[in-house]
Amino acid sequence: MGYTIVHVSVLKQEVISYLMQDTGIYVDATFGAGGHTRAILDSDPFCKVLGIDWDKDSLDQFGMLIHNDFTDRFIPVWGSFAHLYKLLNTQQKGSIKGILADFGTSFMQIHEKDGFSFGIDTPLDMRMSASHFGQTAADFVNSLSEYELAQLIWDYGQDRYSRVIAKAIVQARKKKRFSTTGQLVQVILSVCPWKKDTKIHPATRTFQALRIRVNNELENIKSFLKGAYDVLLPGGRIVCISFHSLEDELVKRFFKDYEQLGHGTVITKKPVTPSDDELKQNRASRSAKLRVFQKKA
Repeated sequence: MGYTIVHVSVLKQEVISYLMQDTGIYVDATFGAGGHTRAILDSDPFCKVLGIDWDKDSLDQFGMLIHNDFTDRFIPVWGSFAHLYKLLNTQQKGSIKGILADFGTSFMQIHEKDGFSFGIDTPLDMRMSASHFGQTAADFVNSLSEYELAQLIWDYGQDRYSRVIAKAIVQARKKKRFSTTGQLVQVILSVCPWKKDTKIHPATRTFQALRIRVNNELENIKSFLKGAYDVLLPGGRIVCISFHSLEDELVKRFFKDYEQLGHGTVITKKPVTPSDDELKQNRASRSAKLRVFQKKA
């Protein structure tokens, strides 16, 4: 399956500025449509990039385009960034100059994979990779208790109506099990009416919470950060782009803890955000926050 929408990578200039210190091997741990990978390869005619993604469709389609332009300077790797340490071979582990991870969900997945968008009625799936995850969003919605659902929506979506939504879901599934996004949106709107002048759709936070849980996103970030540090060369850098507070807090805490342990230095004391020009050209970049850590030399 090929994508018809191409995701626009954010903070590309900033990524190059902070990530690239010298010619060598770099890792784009969230390859997507290859925007960051292409920028890295364009910035240094001698560097190589390992592009990792658990979405095989994305890697096949856009990885081929990168390979056609850069041949052996690009190495595609199918897998989850959470398993970064396992995905690299022994030689690669000792030669990585820098690692980038963009934790944002791509527009390609939101609009063209099942379950991500509350604006399109599709199967309630939300798995970024069916090969890596078994349970769908529908499985969680149909099986968790009212308390568990409320806790999930609050913990991962920070929705103040979490209890009301959870109660409505449990009542609705007694009549009919959930199978599509449209069903879930309808139930949420029945207890959280949408005022058209409100910027955030009432289903936004519930969908975010389910997506995070289905794909184990926060646990994956924790695993990625530890693996990234372990495979970096001394003096190498980790660059992370987050799009909501839960992700950003994990990155911020990890970098700070490792700095206090004497393992390196936090390069960005405050997160780097998009320029005014980028915000005008790509409204989706408005929530992006970039943080950088440098391993002790």
